[in-house]
Amino acid sequence: MRKGSLIVVALLLAAVGARAQYVPPVEEDVKARLAQWQDLKFGMFIHWGTYSQWGVIESWSLAPDDISWQYKARMEKEMDYFDYVRAYEHLKDTFNPVAFDPGKWADAARYAGMKYVVFTTKHHDGFCMFDTHQTDYKVTDAGCAFHADPRANIAKEVFNAFRARDIKPGAYFSIPDWHSNDYWWKRFPPKSIRANYKASEHPEKWAAYQDYIAAQLDELTSGEYGDLLMMWLDVTVSDDTGEAKHDWERFSRIVRDNQPGMLMVARGQHSIYENYQTPEQTIPEKALDYPWESCVTMTHSWSYRPGAKYKSVKELLTMLVQIVSRGGNFLLNVGPGPDGTLEEEAYDRLKGIGDWMQVNAEGIYATKAVAPYQDGKLYYTAKDDAVYAFYIPEEGEPMPAEIVIPSFVPAGPRAVVMLGSGKSLKWKKAEGGGTVVAVPASLRKTLSAQPVWCLKIKVK
Repeated sequence: MRKGSLIVVALLLAAVGARAQYVPPVEEDVKARLAQWQDLKFGMFIHWGTYSQWGVIESWSLAPDDISWQYKARMEKEMDYFDYVRAYEHLKDTFNPVAFDPGKWADAARYAGMKYVVFTTKHHDGFCMFDTHQTDYKVTDAGCAFHADPRANIAKEVFNAFRARDIKPGAYFSIPDWHSNDYWWKRFPPKSIRANYKASEHPEKWAAYQDYIAAQLDELTSGEYGDLLMMWLDVTVSDDTGEAKHDWERFSRIVRDNQPGMLMVARGQHSIYENYQTPEQTIPEKALDYPWESCVTMTHSWSYRPGAKYKSVKELLTMLVQIVSRGGNFLLNVGPGPDGTLEEEAYDRLKGIGDWMQVNAEGIYATKAVAPYQDGKLYYTAKDDAVYAFYIPEEGEPMPAEIVIPSFVPAGPRAVVMLGSGKSLKWKKAEGGGTVVAVPASLRKTLSAQPVWCLKIKVK
């Protein structure tokens, strides 16, 4: 993940028509899995690797491009590029997250109402958080301080812990591997995030790299790591010329031969290998008519940064409601620290979300977007015979005595309730159409502390 992609995603959404950038799957088992995923609505993203020891942006300080946010860490350490790379790669030697407790993460995620998790098995730096046999640049290698710990196969431990709590696991996997000599060939210095040679001039190197990716995808999906919901494939660029192509057909065949129906998320490919799209750190302004997921950080960084400022529970719930009302899923990222723990602020936010979800989850899971999607402070979802109207108040705004719903009229006199109360509310038709719902003082008092309120309206 990277900051620069925010601009790219914004331009993409503005410039390209919805259907033009999405190719739906044709396989029935993939369609079924995709529909299942869309009903889950809310998941946890976890960015974690050796970089947490320095508290620097994940992988990107290795990128040779002359972009300030990428090389800032190198400047702070007053190292030239190649000294920095060597020091960064030696972070493997000292990586020792002795407080690693994926069960605690999973418990917090479950309480928050998260239904799936995406874990970084390998980021762009190439360090593997699983027991690959394709490289020694991994957490289980004898040169890593954590290798002798019984929990050393970190990805496996994470997947098992979340699966045990009925949270479906998925694997993030970076297509570029800046540690691999078949991608950033040591014969040449790297020039960008892409392979640093022309695949057309060195086809044997490019073929070897395709073999490397294929072998690792096979390792992750062949059974040792259990059933995975999706393979979330990041930065799907090719060589510097842009002419070489990754062997997506081969990768897909491996993944789905091992696990039929598994979702593939080859970001930015706009092909059958991108089963849903993933706007990053942004929310589309309107409902989209294809499957999508906004991935957003809980702080302002994907990975652990000391002193990072956390978004409030209200901000995060507002994002959740906006995303779901527009037909998307919300993948909320956390970044464990070097010892393997999440900060207390992260647990606090997850608990706050969970407290709200205990009352309002009915209007989130397995819902569909419904026009007009939003009326001012109201955001709509629909399920079965009901529309859910989420009221997002201004900061400090009390619950109003009346809520005007311009776009829907209840099906009967007892057809409106506020989630959390269990009592039918009085309503009347508004002049000019819509509905005015009366909120009694007792309810305004008992539910006023909730950051977002939800009315359930039976419309059929």
